[in-house]
Amino acid sequence: MTTVVDQDLSDLEPYRRQLTAYCYRMLASPQDAEDAVQDTLLRAWRGLGRFEDRAGLRPWLYRIATNVCLDMLKGRGRRALPMDLAPAGTGRGRGSSYGLTLGTPRPEATWVQPIPDHLISSPGGDPADVTVSRESIRLAFIGALQHLVPRQRAVLILRDVLSWRAHEVAELLETSEEAVNSTLRRARSALAEADRDAVPTEPTGADRELLYRYIEAFERYDVDSLVALLHEDATLSMPPFELWLQGIPDIRRFLAALEVEGGSDRVIEVAANGCPALAVYRPTGPSGALEPFEIHVLEIASGRIAAIHAFLDPALFPVFGLPPTPEPISE
Repeated sequence: MTTVVDQDLSDLEPYRRQLTAYCYRMLASPQDAEDAVQDTLLRAWRGLGRFEDRAGLRPWLYRIATNVCLDMLKGRGRRALPMDLAPAGTGRGRGSSYGLTLGTPRPEATWVQPIPDHLISSPGGDPADVTVSRESIRLAFIGALQHLVPRQRAVLILRDVLSWRAHEVAELLETSEEAVNSTLRRARSALAEADRDAVPTEPTGADRELLYRYIEAFERYDVDSLVALLHEDATLSMPPFELWLQGIPDIRRFLAALEVEGGSDRVIEVAANGCPALAVYRPTGPSGALEPFEIHVLEIASGRIAAIHAFLDPALFPVFGLPPTPEPISE
């Protein structure tokens, strides 16, 4: 039997993905975004019995989500990409060890984290909405948003990404339209260098072919084949480490130094931030059992890989719904 509580929750559930995308843009962490959405839906459920304007349910939920995010951001430092914290490295090291080559890892809270597409995209969505989502969920754009103070961030997302009217944002934030427009101008100015259009917003068949070639080369750890897929000015970053590289010579040098550790990985295709991505399991310990190792998010432009974001964080695997060990390969 369906209870009133179940019905109330079912009224709210269709908003989960769009609220998760909004909170992720605000917080730059899928775990934090899911926590914020859970808090939002719980607060909404508690107040739903007193809320009579069901036509205004969506703006009401966004008001709650905005307040939750603003509260979570109080006293926190901004999350960043390695490019925000240090100049590009050279790929040179004193050996093949990650410790020697990459340096000291920073805490998880330092970094913009990737989000799996299935948490934020709805199957069969409007093509225009899908395009906006892909443009505004890229890691570079999420990183750029973190340069804004939280209130500016909310205004820019609501106005430029979600296309809310100024008076609607003013009502949500309990301020004036003039204040919203002023905040939006400052936010746009701060993001003038974000270059949101550098990467195509819709994957093509050629992009998928490029992904498969990358996976094949990575599993064999064929450095020459890997770098042949890159733009001349491609970047490689590896949170939780500050080191990042730009350009084929330095990326080749770095990958070649790690060649002894490659060639035994198992790779699974995933999708993150509107881009092709892959999860890497690496053999560890005396038994050589495959364990979660890293998530790669690939940005593709003009038939080449423009950026490799390699997140060396096994804690991301549950976020992507990935098992602690990969399924056996069927014969």
